[in-house]
Amino acid sequence: MAYREFKDISPNASTGAKAVNWLENRFPTAFDAYRVHMSEYYAPKNFNFWYIFGSLALLVLVIQIVTGIFLVMHYKPDAAKAFESVEYIMRDVPWGWLIRYMHSTGASAFFVVVYLHMFRGLLYGSYRKPRELVWIFGCAIFLCLMAEAFMGYLLPWGQMSYWGAQVIVNLFAAIPFVGPDLALLIRGDYVVGDATLNRFFSFHVIAVPLVLLGLVVAHLLALHDVGSNNPDGIEIKGPNAPKDEHGHPLDGIPFHPYYTVHDIFGVCVFLFIFSAVIFFAPEFGGYFLEYNNFIPADPLKTPAHIAPVWYFTPFYSMLRAITSEMMYALIACVVLAVGVAVVKSRLAGFIKGALVVVAAVAVALMLSIDAKFWGVVVMGGAVIILFFLPWLDMSPVKSIRYRPDWHKYLYAVFVVNFVVLAYLGVQPPSPLGERVSQVGTLFYFGFFLLMPWWSRLGAPKPVPDRVTFAPH
Repeated sequence: MAYREFKDISPNASTGAKAVNWLENRFPTAFDAYRVHMSEYYAPKNFNFWYIFGSLALLVLVIQIVTGIFLVMHYKPDAAKAFESVEYIMRDVPWGWLIRYMHSTGASAFFVVVYLHMFRGLLYGSYRKPRELVWIFGCAIFLCLMAEAFMGYLLPWGQMSYWGAQVIVNLFAAIPFVGPDLALLIRGDYVVGDATLNRFFSFHVIAVPLVLLGLVVAHLLALHDVGSNNPDGIEIKGPNAPKDEHGHPLDGIPFHPYYTVHDIFGVCVFLFIFSAVIFFAPEFGGYFLEYNNFIPADPLKTPAHIAPVWYFTPFYSMLRAITSEMMYALIACVVLAVGVAVVKSRLAGFIKGALVVVAAVAVALMLSIDAKFWGVVVMGGAVIILFFLPWLDMSPVKSIRYRPDWHKYLYAVFVVNFVVLAYLGVQPPSPLGERVSQVGTLFYFGFFLLMPWWSRLGAPKPVPDRVTFAPH
């Protein structure tokens, strides 16, 4: 690497300017990064409300890390002392109650902003070419965040923490052949106990956050390499995009100061709501902190109803929806899908034959393996299928703005279905809830698996050559 000459500055410059010049001469990489990712990074000028949730997710990540550091100072990962150490933080540590509530509320806030951030990507096609890798990193962050939240949920060692971990870890035992050994490996013992608590504490505090931070950096670097999407789904930096004499896109503006101010406003609104929850409703009616979790863990007393925290409940509903009866519906779906592919598609004969063989093997496995295992597969598949979204969407346009109007209603039904599944996940099992969750599960997977077909239906609206922007 070539030597970089020092930049000179006028002797009459201010003290602040001299200090900045001194630092830039000795640490130019930091200033180059600032220019590349902030002051000279051009973002579309038509960002709207939906584009604040990425920066809010970064803010909540910082809140979680900082509050987590202070909690670790007083927490004891010991099955005999964990619950008491949390009570000590709440009652005796100065401002400990505030730190704990910021961390517990921050966990829920993280999922709120991440769900909204992902939904914005779904609306405007932010996963489409050339941003497939940005989306994959984002889905990996979501998966990592789920692992982090699950492991952190055990640490208070309350009744719901203990029994929730017991139920979820036991699900791994349903995996054929390796399940029991895998569950034993995760627990570190034959029951959830001190070894489990220490393992989860280590992963929650050290291992998973390191992976999470790496994925966040990769997500941001991949985004800035290809450029941000916008509500119109128009590439502002493409070879045919209009540019000024300096090569800057005419439909873009520097991220700093324009969008830093935009995001600061969003941060202020978020912190107002976040503070209101912390000070006035930290349990949020038992959704953010379950009331059973204020009772010490008791291996001899099972709660009447065990359910995970609200952000896991849509996937928990899908897990509970897979019963022996539901397996016949899934088999029918597999047979129908293969039948349509064989009859309607123009695939080669040997490929059709291979599809029939694969379907026959799948049906045999579905009939021979317990439904509990397939519930675990469905729960995991509900997250994994998101990784393939860039290759499932075949619409000729990216943004929902220019798709047929009925697409908006389909997306609205998808959101309502997801919320209903989340609600059913916190409710005790019932025959009606089971049927609704089964229908909801079929719709969830149908939305994605049939997307290559329905996303091409209807005539899209004409997409403008330039982004639509109204100064304000």
